[in-house]
Amino acid sequence: MKKIVVFSGAGVSAESGIKTFRDQNGLWENHDINEVATPQAWAKNPALVLKFYNQRRKQMFEVSPNSAHKAIAKLEKYYDVTVITQNVDDLHERAGSSNVIHLHGELKNARCEKENCHIYDFRERPINLGDFCENGHQLRPDIVWFGEMVPMMEKANFIASTADIFIVVGTSLNVYPAAGIIHYLNQGIPCYLIDPNIPQYNFPNNWEIIEKKAGSGMPELYQKLTEDLK
Repeated sequence: MKKIVVFSGAGVSAESGIKTFRDQNGLWENHDINEVATPQAWAKNPALVLKFYNQRRKQMFEVSPNSAHKAIAKLEKYYDVTVITQNVDDLHERAGSSNVIHLHGELKNARCEKENCHIYDFRERPINLGDFCENGHQLRPDIVWFGEMVPMMEKANFIASTADIFIVVGTSLNVYPAAGIIHYLNQGIPCYLIDPNIPQYNFPNNWEIIEKKAGSGMPELYQKLTEDLK
């Protein structure tokens, strides 16, 4: 069974109603990202950061997977599929994808502010000041903030190097280090980019560009990749 690696970004979640900071010139749900999405913001005002992410978590459970999430999940019937996502929501999982790597963390989780080894499921309630891990440290959102290392990047790059087919959907490849994943692909494999905003980049001949939103472009690609396998 051939291996597909899907690299997904904010454009996939946006069609389910989840906003991103890139939609509003550096504002994320009317908040300056420097006030809610950096280690400095956490040190300065942890109550504001917790309130912000608690709201984002609540919003996540009010939306549903869209046609792009569902098309990606359905590929598992015909391919060995791994999803590497920059998104922090769980919409890929809810759509049915069984192997998802979150580069930038997961909204549903909390983790110790001092260590990365203690992860807790907080989907049922907000994270509050005074919520501690077993070592007595305050819990924070399990999110990779701006200025922090991306701990899953090395694993993601390795998985990309094993792909027989590579799909980029809902991202214009502008966010680093994540966007550098394309440099780990095997030369000449079929690659697809689905996004309405195509970057100014000289793509090799093995790349097919689908200049559409994820919700329409991904189902179209699903049909192409499975039409001879049904």
